[in-house]
Amino acid sequence: MTSAAGRAIDADGHIRDDDTLLRKYLAAPYNDRVFLGTGAPRDGWDNSMGGTLGTRAVDAKVWLEALDAGGLEQSVLYPTSNLGAGWLREPDFALARCMAYNDLLSEEYLKVSPRFRGVALLPAQDPAAAAQELCRCVTELGMVGGVFTEGPYLLGKREFDPIYKEAQRLDVPITIHGSGRIHGMIEEHMFERFVQVHSIGHPFTQMKQFTSMIFEGVPERFPDLRLGFLEAGCGWVVYLLDRMDERYHLRGAVEAPVLTKSPSEYVADGNIFISMESDERLLPTTLDILGDDIFMFASDFPHWDAEFPANIQYMLSRTDLSETVKSKITRENAIRLYGISEPSTTVRR
Repeated sequence: MTSAAGRAIDADGHIRDDDTLLRKYLAAPYNDRVFLGTGAPRDGWDNSMGGTLGTRAVDAKVWLEALDAGGLEQSVLYPTSNLGAGWLREPDFALARCMAYNDLLSEEYLKVSPRFRGVALLPAQDPAAAAQELCRCVTELGMVGGVFTEGPYLLGKREFDPIYKEAQRLDVPITIHGSGRIHGMIEEHMFERFVQVHSIGHPFTQMKQFTSMIFEGVPERFPDLRLGFLEAGCGWVVYLLDRMDERYHLRGAVEAPVLTKSPSEYVADGNIFISMESDERLLPTTLDILGDDIFMFASDFPHWDAEFPANIQYMLSRTDLSETVKSKITRENAIRLYGISEPSTTVRR
């Protein structure tokens, strides 16, 4: 097995997609709005600690430099500002904003370098339109999947089936990505410090949608659909599966009748992928229980908590993982999730 160093694929990086840039791609009449807004509730927390954390000014050139600095071959890119798009109230504006973001991503990154891969932002507010937008982005813009962001919905509901059907037809994954907040919960108004909110925001969002999608039978109805759950680490998965399996055996026949096997068995099928944090102490145990075929490295660059490139360096230096496992986590599993191939350029070392 060749060393993973210099061949890593980032399963979850981010662009800076602020409204000034987005407006260039937003169709009329929406581009004339005084305030675009993502729809996410405004909490006022200073997550960048006065601009001291993360990389604020980011474009394709900065990203390519980051790829080289971290020895990454490719990065699969996601939004930043538009992680709140799921909270938009107007379905027509949600669709227009998602289309503008997808065009922005294509023009500003995907057409600049084959080392960038794009995931289409989908308007959950209009599932039929979201399925069409997924098709456009995959067939016309060359994107490698679709993403749902945080919002007031549960993704296991059958109203989203047209999107899953189209993703399965196109042979691309659907991923779920939160924003690190706990919008829509009473606790949103109870915590007074961002450090507390962000500690539970990502894992709760993932656990909520993971529970909904599996118990409502998305993997059962769409057995070839690949799903990705991003930016919450992986330690929560075994804990949640233990609880889900127990309740499935006690109540599944009545309350989850569409399922033909336990939640853990759907994960064992190998079509549900999870991103991990490089310094997770429970990673070896999680791999022992669930195997090493579904977990992926994510840089999270340029966000305030990314710790990149230190995170990929730490991952590759771990002594409790074999080189074979490291290669799967930092490369092969992302290739399987996104169905991506070799880029036409190489990493400058």
